[in-house]
Amino acid sequence: MTAAPARPMKKSAARLGAVQALYQMDMAQTPLHDILAQFQTFWLGQEVEGVQMPEADIRLFRAVVEGVLEEQRRIDPLVNRILSDGWPLGRVEAVLRAVLRAGTYELLERDDVPARVVITEYVNVAGAFLEGDEIGMANAVLDKLAREVRPHEFGTGLTGPGAV
Repeated sequence: MTAAPARPMKKSAARLGAVQALYQMDMAQTPLHDILAQFQTFWLGQEVEGVQMPEADIRLFRAVVEGVLEEQRRIDPLVNRILSDGWPLGRVEAVLRAVLRAGTYELLERDDVPARVVITEYVNVAGAFLEGDEIGMANAVLDKLAREVRPHEFGTGLTGPGAV
C-alpha cells in the first residue's frame, strides 16, 4: 500500500522537468527532439551532480513540453492579457515564463486534472526556482486564468444573488 504516493510524485516530477526543459529550450534554443532525449536519458529519474532526481511520469512530461510548443500561439496571448499592463510575457523572468506556459497549457488542455491541482503544482514548481513576488505572480495569473477557462470548477456565476 506504499505505492499510492508514487503516482502524484511522478506527476509533480514530470511538471518540474517540463518547466526545466521549456526553460532550456527558451534560453539555449535547444530543439524539441534533443531536449526530450536529454531529459529522458540524463535527468528524469537519474543522478545529477550527486543528487538523485525523482522518477517522473514520462508521458505527462512529454505531453506538457510538446503541448506548450504546439499551443504557444494560443497560450502567450492569454497570459499576456492577464499580466500587468506594460509587463508582457516576453519581459517575465524565463523560469516564470516556462511555469506560466506549462500551467496554462494544462488548464486549457488537461481537463482530467482539476484546475486547483494545476495551480498548486505549478506554484510549487515556481517555488523551487523563484522567490516571493514571482511565486505570487504565478499563483495570481494561473488562478485568474483558471477562473476564466474553467468557471464551472469554481462555481462562478452558478449561485448567489442576481443569479439567473
